[in-house]
Amino acid sequence: MNPADIASSALTASTEVSIWNMFWGAHFVVQTVMVGLLAASVWVWAIIVEKYIVLHNAKATMDSFEASYLSYPTLTQLNNAVSKTETSTTARMFVAAMAEWERHKGAHSSFAMGTLARVEKVLDISISSEVERLESNLLVLASVASAGPFVGLFGTVWGIMSSFRSIAASKNTSLAVVAPGIAEALFATAIGLFAAIPALVFYNILSGKVARSRARMENFADEFSYELSRTIEISVDRGKNS
Repeated sequence: MNPADIASSALTASTEVSIWNMFWGAHFVVQTVMVGLLAASVWVWAIIVEKYIVLHNAKATMDSFEASYLSYPTLTQLNNAVSKTETSTTARMFVAAMAEWERHKGAHSSFAMGTLARVEKVLDISISSEVERLESNLLVLASVASAGPFVGLFGTVWGIMSSFRSIAASKNTSLAVVAPGIAEALFATAIGLFAAIPALVFYNILSGKVARSRARMENFADEFSYELSRTIEISVDRGKNS
């Protein structure tokens, strides 16, 4: 074959190596890997969008509740106002803690510190529950970020082995013959990175947002516990003076 024919053959092969043709020309195992990685990529982006919406709404409702928390003169009035309307993470913590407080606040002063300890336990449980809700599905992002490149690499290795077997069977080592098979194999790695890179980046971003939300809830719990301890001290002092 003369150089012109080789060049023409290589040009024809290169024009046929499109993304669609690379998928359909790949081995069945490589196709399965590609489909799985594309499904994982769609799942990753669905989680990213859902988490952004949830965390944005959580931040907005926490801002609203904290503004209300400072505007009411007593905790009881605030509890009556938010128990039926507010749905923020801190509001749910506050309502659960106030329910425990209202249940035992009429007890003898000697049991007051025990009541405070129970309220603090309720706050800790509420924080854990809210953080677990905010963190749901983040492990999927971490799993795709860590496993995606290796799954894509598995597809690449399998595809390259299939290409070399085809080369050995045809006994033709021309670049025009080798290139499509290698490109199909490397396409699996590209899809693996396409799924893994956003998963890794947004896992770190979303984990940071969850950590900041947790810090805000813990700060609120500390402030609320301080308010209750001060209320207990005032009631105990009044009991001693009466």
